[in-house]
Amino acid sequence: MPAGARLPAGVVVRVTQMTTASDLSALTPLEALCQAGLWAGVTAATGRKLAAGGVTDPGRITRTTLESLTGMAAKKLDDILTAATKASDAYAVVELLIAAGLPARLAAPALETLGRGAAGFLRNDPWRIVEVGPVSAEQADAFASTTLGQPARELRSDPRRGAGMATYLLIRAARDGHTAQPLSVLADGLASLDVSDVAAALDRAAADDRLVIFDEEELVGLSRYAIAEEAVADGIARLLAAADRIGNTAHVAAVTGGLDDAQAAAISAMAESGVVVLTGGPGTGKSRTVAAVVALADKMGLDVALAAPTGRAAKRLEELTVAPASTLHRLLGAQGRTGQFARAETWPLDQDIVVVDEASMLDVELAAALLDACDDGTHVLFVGDAAQLPSIGAGRVLGDLIASGAVPVIELTTLHRQAEGGAIARLAAEIRVGVLPPVSDPTHEVVVVRCPKGSTEAAHRAVQLVTDSIPRVFGLTSEDIQVVTPVHRGPAGTAALNAVLKARLNPGTGTVGGFDVGDRVVATA
Repeated sequence: MPAGARLPAGVVVRVTQMTTASDLSALTPLEALCQAGLWAGVTAATGRKLAAGGVTDPGRITRTTLESLTGMAAKKLDDILTAATKASDAYAVVELLIAAGLPARLAAPALETLGRGAAGFLRNDPWRIVEVGPVSAEQADAFASTTLGQPARELRSDPRRGAGMATYLLIRAARDGHTAQPLSVLADGLASLDVSDVAAALDRAAADDRLVIFDEEELVGLSRYAIAEEAVADGIARLLAAADRIGNTAHVAAVTGGLDDAQAAAISAMAESGVVVLTGGPGTGKSRTVAAVVALADKMGLDVALAAPTGRAAKRLEELTVAPASTLHRLLGAQGRTGQFARAETWPLDQDIVVVDEASMLDVELAAALLDACDDGTHVLFVGDAAQLPSIGAGRVLGDLIASGAVPVIELTTLHRQAEGGAIARLAAEIRVGVLPPVSDPTHEVVVVRCPKGSTEAAHRAVQLVTDSIPRVFGLTSEDIQVVTPVHRGPAGTAALNAVLKARLNPGTGTVGGFDVGDRVVATA
C-alpha cells in the first residue's frame, strides 16, 4: 500500500532509535534479558547494575545481593525475586540467542512454544528456532552453527536441519495463509535450501509431531493446522447431523416480509440446516437478513449470539441489526494471551443460534474453536463476502465452505443499498460478475482514468492525481488521499509508487531504516 501521504495525527509511526547486531553483541546475557523486558520488575538500567555487580543467572540471585546492588524497597524486591525463576528459564534461552546475534525477545515465544525446557530443546536441536519467531533459514543455520560449535557447511546434511527447514517452509506458507503445501512444492523449497533427503526430513519432523503428511492428497501441513482443519470438518458434519428444524413455514414467513427471494431462502435454510453460508457483496442485504434471523429467534423463544472476528465488525453488526454483538474471542471466553478459550466441548455455548459476520476474516483455528464450542443442535450461520481479503491467520474457511458443497450456500446478488453504497457499490456488484460497465457519476465518487500505454502511464497518472488533480478539484490535501495498488512489482507496484510519491510528498534522506519522520507506514504482517 503506497505511502501516498502522512497518516492522520496520532497514527504516524516514528522510529527514534534502532538496535543493531553490534549493539546486541555488546550486551551481556543478563543485560539483554532485562532490556527485552523478560525479568518482570527489572529495568534495563537495573539489569546493567546487576551485571556490573557480577550477577548472571537470575535464578541464583539472593535477596541480599539484590538489595545491596539496587537499594530497592522490600516489596519491590519480593516481586523481582518471585519473577526470578521464570526469568532464569528465559535467561538460558537468551544466552543462546545473543551468542548467535539473534534478539533476546525471541526467548518469550521460545518458552511459550517449547516450554520451560526451551533452552535444552534448542541445544539438542537448534533448528527448532524457526518455530519461535520470524527467523530466516540463514539465521537458523547460523544459530545452529554457534550453538553446536560446528561450521555451517558441516551441518548441511544433519537430519535435524532437514526437519527444521521443512518446518520453516510450512511456517512461512502459513504466514501467507496456507494450512498445507503440495509435496512437490515443499520438495522444491527444500532443494533450494540444500536439503537433499526430502523423505528423511519429512519423516523426522512428522515423528516429532511438527507436521502431518497426507499421502492421499500429497499434501504436507503443520500439525496445528491439520488438527484445526479436521476439527472444522468434524464440527460441520456434527452440526449438520444434529440440527432440528426451527419453527415451521409460517414462522419463517412471519419474519421475511420485505425480503427478496434470496434473503427469504437464507432464513429458510438457516431454520432447516445446522450450518448455512450467506454470502454477497456490499449493499446486498446481508445485515437485513441477519436481523430477520434475530426476529425468528425472538419469535421462537431461542437465544441467538451475534459475533464477528474483530471489534469493529462486531460493533457495526450490532448497529445494523439493533441486537447485541461481540467479538468471537469474547463469545468464546478467550483466556488472556494463552490462546485458549473457556468455551469448548466441555462447556459449550448456551445459544441456540450463532451468527458469524465478516466470516471471510475467520481463520481455521478460530473456526475450529467456535465449532468445538457449539453444542449438538446449534444452528450456525456464516455471513460474509467471499470476494473480500481472506483471514490474517492461516486458512480460508469461508471460501472452502462455499466450494465444498457440504453446506447450503445462499448468495445475495440484488443491490439494495444503492443510495448508501453509491457508484462504488454498483461498480463492485458489476465487477464481481466480470463486467466493467461505463461509469457516469456526476458526484465523481468513481472516476475511471484510462491508461492505454500501460503501467508506466498509470503510475504517472496516479502521482498526478494525488499531488495535483484530486486536491485541486475536491479541496483536499495529499494527507487525505490513499493510493492502493494490487501488485508489488513493476512501475505501478507498491515499491515504485512508494518511492516516487515519497520524493514528491515527503522527500528526505531516509536515514531511519529508509524512512523519514512523516512517512506513512503500513504493517503487512
